Amino acid sequence: MTGEPVLVFDGDCGFCTTSVGLAERLVGIRARVVPWQRADLPALGVTRERAEYELLWVEDGRVRGGAQAVAGLLIAAGLPWSPLGFLLRLPPVRWVAHGLYRLVAANRHRLPGGTPACALPPREPSPGPSAPPAGAGPAEGR
Repeated sequence: MTGEPVLVFDGDCGFCTTSVGLAERLVGIRARVVPWQRADLPALGVTRERAEYELLWVEDGRVRGGAQAVAGLLIAAGLPWSPLGFLLRLPPVRWVAHGLYRLVAANRHRLPGGTPACALPPREPSPGPSAPPAGAGPAEGR
């Protein structure tokens, strides 16, 4: 996939919807913004499981999730936001950003605008060693 980047978020989550709206107003997202529930996920190279789990930035066939999706949208927004996006890609800032993203994502149903519908679906137990996990693929941003 080439062309305009795509930001995929959870449209059923009030916290996520509010956060994306805030980013659109403050940062000026330069991408097509679509809830995963209305996105053509296979065309984007994304599984439903991954879309339920984290914010996604899809650009030039590459999928970045979580804090790295945020980095992608900041970089695409240009100045003054792009330096922060590049910073989010560098260790150890990347590691800290990942941890903070996971903490917020795991508690988004408790945050302002959040509802019980915002809770992440429970992770399925890992399959046996002979079968790859559902949606296995590049784990960038996870």
